[in-house]
Amino acid sequence: MGVPILAWNSRSLRIAIFILLLAHFPAAVMADDSQSTPISNQPLKHLSLEELGNVHVTTVSKEPEEVWRTPAAIYVITQEDIRRSGARNLPDVLRLAPGVEVAQIDSDKWAIGIRGFEGRLSRSVLVMIDGRSVYTPLFAGVYWEVQDTALDDIDRIEIIRGPGGTIWGANAVNGVINIITKNAKLTRGTRLSVGGGDVEQGFVTARYGAGDDKFSYRVYGKWFTRGPEFHSDERNFDDWKEGQLGFRTDWDLTSRDSLTIQGDTYENIAGQKLGISFFNPPALINLEANGHFFGQNLVTRWQRNLSSGSDLQLQVYYDRTDRRDLNYREIRNTFDADFIHHLVLPRQDLIWGAGVRISPSQYFQSVATVDFEPHDQTYNIFSGFVQDEIVMVPNRLSLTVGTKLEHNTFSGFEVQPSGRLLWTPSAHQSVWLAATRAVRTPSRIEDNFRFSFLAVPSIPLFLRLIGDGDFSSEQLVGYEAGYRRFLKPSVYLDVAAYYNQYDDLLSVENQPPFVETTPLPPRLVLPLFLRNGVTAITKGVEISPVWEPVPWWRLKGSYSYLHLNARNKPTSDDASTVAQLEGDSPQHKLVVQSRLDITKNFQFDLSYRYVSSLPDQLVAAYSTADARLGWRLTQSLDFSVVGQNLLQPHHAEYGGDPGPLVEIKRSGYLRLTWTK
Repeated sequence: MGVPILAWNSRSLRIAIFILLLAHFPAAVMADDSQSTPISNQPLKHLSLEELGNVHVTTVSKEPEEVWRTPAAIYVITQEDIRRSGARNLPDVLRLAPGVEVAQIDSDKWAIGIRGFEGRLSRSVLVMIDGRSVYTPLFAGVYWEVQDTALDDIDRIEIIRGPGGTIWGANAVNGVINIITKNAKLTRGTRLSVGGGDVEQGFVTARYGAGDDKFSYRVYGKWFTRGPEFHSDERNFDDWKEGQLGFRTDWDLTSRDSLTIQGDTYENIAGQKLGISFFNPPALINLEANGHFFGQNLVTRWQRNLSSGSDLQLQVYYDRTDRRDLNYREIRNTFDADFIHHLVLPRQDLIWGAGVRISPSQYFQSVATVDFEPHDQTYNIFSGFVQDEIVMVPNRLSLTVGTKLEHNTFSGFEVQPSGRLLWTPSAHQSVWLAATRAVRTPSRIEDNFRFSFLAVPSIPLFLRLIGDGDFSSEQLVGYEAGYRRFLKPSVYLDVAAYYNQYDDLLSVENQPPFVETTPLPPRLVLPLFLRNGVTAITKGVEISPVWEPVPWWRLKGSYSYLHLNARNKPTSDDASTVAQLEGDSPQHKLVVQSRLDITKNFQFDLSYRYVSSLPDQLVAAYSTADARLGWRLTQSLDFSVVGQNLLQPHHAEYGGDPGPLVEIKRSGYLRLTWTK
């Protein structure tokens, strides 16, 4: 009789905690709730905190290593984290990570940064999906509205806060985000997920997988339509639709060789509002229309295991994008090959590799005020790297040194060295230190760009942003330290601190105005040249505790503090960049997550988020919360309800569109998932 009584008391306690958490949300808020995801059977779901610390990650060194023994500020978002967050897109998933700033501009655009420099294109962050870079060299950054995959197929997202240029090369300045999908062996069977709500108006994801121990595959398709966010002027331009198809195969060719082939194709229609200037007649028009974007990619990855833990890897991919924006069109084809040799030696772990990327693009001019010259250009990168982990004291102290050597079209030769020290004084704690140099190389916008904006119609006076090739790489020298410890089996603490020195940051420098007569009519032009006139220092700390008071309740949190101080060089007359850098990223960010398994078939998840103000964007500090209720109806059928941004009807997070700030709505959706 004792066991049933204990089980009953435990269940009653869970329900009491659920009711207590629920009581913090007004009835009107809960009426808006709606969605979530099914109960996953993925390997990371039931791991203890200590086992999660032993999960192997690959982003730091391109080779598997335990999170616990990684001398870098790495954070892993697991499939279970994604599922229980209720997020419907990659930017919302990234909100879970410490040190990552995510702000929604409107329904289909985000500003994202790591340790500062938050912006529409995340220019100082390298983003990859299964090792395929999605960083564009046209405008230097990532178009988040076209980065997508089936969220249920993601195994984990590995996020490095801090420079990763030694391994990944240019543009991995403030961090690296690597989205890693599941091996096809883990996705056999049929899966269908459908749902919808108010902003998330409708979505469908279907997947089928099959195979055996030697060869497995999956195919998937997904579609969604998303409504606009809140517009005080009722100009609801930001509706969003996308369809995507993809596949993955994993093949064990021999006992030592494995081969992965995967690919995706998408079509994306995103509502936009854009200010477009015209020369004849002089005019500035805020155009509301749809951007139309297409993309395809194919990735092949071969790995051979050698003796004593050594291995070889070769990855080759092709990526094509066709971006038809309101004021330009670009078609880009990227060919990339990356070779890695991992060699395990006595008291050494040596990795070296080489890579080449060839990326020809065609630019099609749509309006006279936006242009690149020449219209056709090829961007090339040739690179090599070496990194050696040297064991100084077995199981206690190791030193990792390495460098990346790279030559690119825009800035020529670049060197990005690093040194990292790892000390593990006991089995349940580790301390690490790092010093790294990284660069953001120029893109086409700094090399051969002309953008004219009508500032004073009555003159008329145009401001002209000019990238003329006289821009060198932005540079970072970063210093980091971190501490990880299991205070006890149910409590885990991860702390990271950093001090970064930036030089040669992008500035906008004035030159004397001139009169331009072609095309007619005549106009006065004030040229603004892109130069390296700003320096900056950032410093901060990130604290990430996890507490599991009982096996069926887990609490996770993170607090991130950032101080950014920028200044002009003595030769610079830039009047806006310093205020922009200092006022575009939040100084404080707090996230608290609660995961409660009410019963075997019911889950209740809460997430609270506080973000401090963005003065340059005229955005006030805000707090908001998401909630998810999941119910397993049968062994193969799951139902969930998700409410997002519940604490106010709408709030602003970032600017970027002409007109008043677009505000993010309180919203909700339902989701039903069937698996077989």
